[in-house]
This record gives sequence, C-alpha cells and structure tokens, in this order.
Amino acid sequence: MGIKSRIARPLARWMRGRILQEALNADQNQKNCLLQLVRGASQTQYGLDHQFNEINDYNDFIARNPIHEYEDLLPYIQDVKQGKKNVLWPGLPMYLAKTSGTTAGAKYIPISKESMPSHISAARNALLCYIATSGNAEFVDGKMIFLQGSPILDYLPSGIAVGRLSGIVAHHVPKYLQKNRLPKYETNCIEDWETKVDTITRETLDQDMRLISGIPSWVQMYFERLIGQSGKENIKSIFPNFSLFVYGGVHYEPYRKKMESLMGGRIDTVETFPASEGFFAYQDDIHRDDLLLNTNAGIFYEFIEVSKYHDAQPPRIPIWEVKENVQYALILSTNAGLWSYSIGDTVKFTSVAPYRIKVTGRIKHYTSAFGEHVIAEEVENAMQSALKEFDFIANDFHVAPKVNVQDELPYHEWFIESEGIPSNSADIAQFLDDKMTEQNIYYKDLIEGKVLQPLKIKWLPVGSFHQAMKAGGKLGGQNKVPRLANHRDFADLLSQSPS
Repeated sequence: MGIKSRIARPLARWMRGRILQEALNADQNQKNCLLQLVRGASQTQYGLDHQFNEINDYNDFIARNPIHEYEDLLPYIQDVKQGKKNVLWPGLPMYLAKTSGTTAGAKYIPISKESMPSHISAARNALLCYIATSGNAEFVDGKMIFLQGSPILDYLPSGIAVGRLSGIVAHHVPKYLQKNRLPKYETNCIEDWETKVDTITRETLDQDMRLISGIPSWVQMYFERLIGQSGKENIKSIFPNFSLFVYGGVHYEPYRKKMESLMGGRIDTVETFPASEGFFAYQDDIHRDDLLLNTNAGIFYEFIEVSKYHDAQPPRIPIWEVKENVQYALILSTNAGLWSYSIGDTVKFTSVAPYRIKVTGRIKHYTSAFGEHVIAEEVENAMQSALKEFDFIANDFHVAPKVNVQDELPYHEWFIESEGIPSNSADIAQFLDDKMTEQNIYYKDLIEGKVLQPLKIKWLPVGSFHQAMKAGGKLGGQNKVPRLANHRDFADLLSQSPS
C-alpha cells in the first residue's frame, strides 16, 4: 500500500461525513443560495431587466424570472461574447464552454471564477466517497486516465477563452493528480478522435492503469483497441490493478454486459452527473445506484413535472417541495449567470433526506409519434432486462418510430448493434415489447388498440454506431449516443449500415 492510499482512507471518511451533514441541510442551503445569487447579480443587465432588487423569496423570484431555454438567453450571451461586462453575472466569465445541439447552433455556456471550483470539488468528492464506502484507495497509487476533449482553447476578440468542458477542466486538475494522470498533454490535444484513441492506446499499454474515466461508448472503443494491440484476452490481463471505472452522461447498465466482457469481469463503477452548466450530482455510496444532489455549490434548483413541462405556464417548484418517484425536468440558476435555465435533463428523486436522484433521460429525447410518451428510462430498463434474460450482448442501441410503413401498421424500430443476429431474435423482440407494455400504459393501449404493431429489431454489425456518430459529426469527446428520438435523423444514419 502506497503513502497516498494510506492518507486517502481517513481523509475520505472524514470528508464523506461532512458531505452528508451538509446534504441534510439542503433546504436552507438552497434558500440561502437563491438570495445570494439574486443579490450578486442585482446590478447586472439581466438583474436590472428582471427587478432583482425586488426579490426577497422564491415566490418573488418566479414572478420576475421566467423559464429559459438557450435561445431565450441568446441576446445576453451575444453581449457576453462581444466582451460586455456585467451582463448575466458580474464581470466577464472565465470561460465559455462550447456545446452543440440547439436550433441556434453551438451553445456557449458561461463558467465564472465562482462556478469553476465546484466542477473540481464535486469530482474530488465523488472519488473520496467511493474510497469511504468501498475501502479501495489503491487506485490513487497508480495511473489514471480521463478520456476527454482537447484542452486547446480558442479566444474570442473579447479575450474570453472558449473550449469544450472536458478540455477546460483539464486546465484545473489538482497538482496532486498531475503526476499520475494520463495521457500526455500533447496526446490530449489531438483533434481527430480515432487518431487520439490509437495514440492513447500506445501510450498507456505498458502503464499501471488503475482508474479509467469517460463516456462508456468511447471507453469501450479504447478497450477494444487495447485488446487488439496487445493480443491479450481482456483489460484485466493488460492492467491487473485496474479497479475503478468512472463515467457520466449516460446510463451504464445497457453497456455493462459488453464492458464486463471486455474488462474480464465486474469492476467497481462510480456514476457522475457533470455538464457545462455545473456538476450536479455524483454517486456517494458504492452500495447505492442513485446520486447525491450537489445542493451547496452555487446552483439553485427548480423542478417541473415532465407531464406538465409543455404547458403554457408549467408549475415550478423548489427542492423543498419535490416528491419521490416523480419525473421532473431540471431547471437551474447558477453563479455563472444562468437563470431558471432548462438544461433538458429529466430526473426523479429516490430520496429526499438527503436528496438523491436518478437521471432518467432528456426532455427532447423521447418517442411519442402516436402519443405513447416513451422515455429513455423505459427503453433502458427493457434492454437491461433482456440482456439478463437472453444470451446476447448489445454494444449500443437506439429507438425511433417507423411511420411510413406500406400496407401495415407503424411500429417502434430498435437498432441494436451486436456480434451477429441471435437465433432467438424473435423472442428478444417479444420480450422487449412485453417490458414496454408493462412500463408504459400509453404504449400498451396503442398496441392493444392496433394503432401500433409490436416493435421490430434491426440488428446491426459491430461498428455501425461508430460510423453513424462519425457521419453525424459526433465522434468522441463529450458526444453521447441518443438513446431514442421522436424522429428518424439518427435512425437514418444507422439504416445505412447493412443488417
């Protein structure tokens, strides 16, 4: 046991105690946070436009501050990009995190000197909580890798640095982690994802890798390259001390079976919920499968029931009014200058003392071409059950409606990447359909009412999702495979693969 791991264990137990104590005071922390944010931004352009000096409580706040999507804040963002100070938050932001996927093109999310530290502290706390609840601290004595975007930043004429979140965070990794961190800076700067993964593979093949972090689909690609270059059977035979996989952005369960076949068995995992807008939650207990909400990090949370999200004036509630097992859209205001901003993610609470959540999907990622209101959580639960029931491995999958079907009823088309078509494909399709009808009453009614026919599977060869993401300009980095959609955009890219 190394000196770092000996120090880490008592530090982790102490820190987790502090974290849980703080989490139990979340209601008051959130009330304080709201007033601190409002007071801090009262003399900004946004604060003046929305009478922040007249806000004394949450009811005042919602009366003067509407829900925003990115396009609603775009005029303010444009002023920020041009170098105008005191627009959304005092001064200028440290960074603008560049993301994609809106009708306005690229999004530029402000990160301030006040908000940046919480991105780092939340990631640190996730690892400390893992050590405290698992007893495993040995990974800190070996090498760690974070598969991420390029740390090269662009600069606007205003002087504001612009980059991907993972690249920005790379500039703030604590010094005590730098010695053990891979890959090299020059490798991280490679823009082409496939070239980058090949270079990382060569660079890490003979290292004592113990912690690996990234989006599961891209880590899967890294693992496949490692096995291919080494000639060995699995990752554990390449990295005998590999003991922790940290991920975020997507659910792990649909990937677990494939990942464990590559790894050579089960490896501890820690789930996190980071985004350009803030680091919202992380798994604080290895024995639980939910995430502790980060309620004292300069982020004020609001929630809208998903079933009411598209109403003309959907009811908004603060954290102290949420209920367990209700699907909510996540709304936030931050110390970087976002105000009642809908980030598009949906969550449900598994606990309210302390507040723990599960991320259940995206507001815009659903399938409801016929009023079925199918969400990501439902299709992932169905797939997870099928993987346990049947002997097959899904590298990835996507669900989309198939509407223009000649002389037959429309249906949901499931694109599943696998090594060959299972002999019991029809049984798998029926099982998935049964699981969907069990979970979703609207889907069940449409099937029984002969509006939809049962789902059909299009089996795809290995590499199909990789090629579709590449064709769509979404290969690598922070890009995530869309689990389901209400359109055929990604499905059409997948359909170009031979079945």
